[in-house]
Amino acid sequence: MRHVTGSAEEEQVNTVSDDAAAHDAAANGGSGTPASGAAAHGNPATGNPATGGPAAAEARAPGATGAEDTGGAGRLIGVGLGPGDPSLMTVRAVEAIAEADVVAYHSARHGRSIARSIAERHLRADHMEEALVYPVTTESTDHPGGYRGALEDFYAEASARLAAHLDAGRTVAVLAEGDPFFYGSYMHMHKRLAHRYPTEVVPGVTSVSAAAARLGTPLSEAEEALTVLPGTLPEEELTARLASSDAVAVMKLGRTFPKVRRALERSGRLAEARYVERATMQGERTGRVADVDPESVPYFSVAVLPSKVGAAARECREDSPGEVVVVGTGPAGPLWLTPETRGALAAADDVVGYTTYLDRVPRRDGQRRHGSDNRVEAERAEFALELARRGRRVAVVSGGDPGVFAMATAVLEAAEQDAYADVPVRVLPGVTAANAAAARVGAPLGHDYAVLSLSDRLKPWEVIAGRLRAAAAADLVLALYNPGSRSRTWQVGKAREVLLEHRAPDTPVVLARDIGGDGERIRTVPLAELDPDQVDMRTLLIVGSSQTRTFGGADSPTRVWTPRRYPED
Repeated sequence: MRHVTGSAEEEQVNTVSDDAAAHDAAANGGSGTPASGAAAHGNPATGNPATGGPAAAEARAPGATGAEDTGGAGRLIGVGLGPGDPSLMTVRAVEAIAEADVVAYHSARHGRSIARSIAERHLRADHMEEALVYPVTTESTDHPGGYRGALEDFYAEASARLAAHLDAGRTVAVLAEGDPFFYGSYMHMHKRLAHRYPTEVVPGVTSVSAAAARLGTPLSEAEEALTVLPGTLPEEELTARLASSDAVAVMKLGRTFPKVRRALERSGRLAEARYVERATMQGERTGRVADVDPESVPYFSVAVLPSKVGAAARECREDSPGEVVVVGTGPAGPLWLTPETRGALAAADDVVGYTTYLDRVPRRDGQRRHGSDNRVEAERAEFALELARRGRRVAVVSGGDPGVFAMATAVLEAAEQDAYADVPVRVLPGVTAANAAAARVGAPLGHDYAVLSLSDRLKPWEVIAGRLRAAAAADLVLALYNPGSRSRTWQVGKAREVLLEHRAPDTPVVLARDIGGDGERIRTVPLAELDPDQVDMRTLLIVGSSQTRTFGGADSPTRVWTPRRYPED
């Protein structure tokens, strides 16, 4: 069995079989077609064996594209053949082949073509055939332009051969496994010819659809999103995408399979991954990705993470603890979720959190959501740990970063109890409010800074004031969380007084409210003009140091930044 890398054949077809499926067949299906160039078939219908096609182009088919004023030019048709079983060709695909004077198809250097074998029963003796033979199938080539240069020359030469037929008034059907515009080789001809000739593209059943059908499981359902990934992506990128996606199809396996398997394992999704090889064709194989021998995987196979909707609920056992994952949602909605966080949320049986934060994360079919008030952190943490102790996978949702004045501390504090000694707890970072606010205005945290909470619910104000004085005296930029609320109205004014003991009145202060949300509002004011009435519980303050600079304003936003270099005394 021949393996290929991310090379010519990664762009050729999108079926779940490969050229190995044709190894047992006679070369070119016994057609006698040369490995390159056009076959010298005549066309009895025209009475002209030299040209082999009608002199005038046929009327454009419904949905056709391409040039309008083409004179006597022929018509180009990209024909999707489906995943491999000839009975899965569409009626329009069969009609298009019947209309064609020239049938073109790609193949490797051995000259055999899966596309031709699928369509073989519909080929006639009077069809002219163009075998578009790839010059390379791996990255190794002595072409002066390297692998890409060799392919560019091939596409240019192949499109020129097809253009000669089109200029002669012939209809040219280019066969493509799967769908022509879904990782299909036809698209390279389309990009070079469609603007010059009337063109039609006939869609076909993709390998992804065929794989799901052969597995007998839905790909995606309800509000799930289907992601299609090429296995040629870097491993880190694959891992991130797999972790953050709902249903997934990974194509272009072969030599990439070990990397894809590692990415599935690292993203925590190997157990659910299914494997399909040569779907709908002879030699079809399906199973679990975890059970597949990497040495046996052909290029044209697919790994599938199917829909989770309606999947059987995970069994929970008292003697098999689950886990608690504390995740940060960032300052606002789904745009701020990291891929790792998305993956943890998708894998959870239960999601626990302050109701406002729960509303920021996607809903999953069969997943239980437990919302509560913002003032019951300890109870929420114990509830999550108890669920995990009974075998549930629990995601505790926290705004911003869970380790910054948020739920990670509450969960770990509760996890110290002997009852939860065997419950694993993980903390996944999120974009914290200080970083989000700083990015909106520029780079005020570009040098040393301190992060403090002005809430005196869990520590005395005297402690807060002492830390403010120390940080201000050290000339640190300050990010101030929890500056005020309906019941805490005086803390901002007192903080301003303390800071003015060490900071100039014109020190810039950023007031960042509801970053990323519908009520986002950002203002920059001098410290002396900081108005406590403009601050609420959804506001974060960034107080500059003696070195913090501002520019802009009037017709442009005020930019705030702190130089990385600190002046010497």
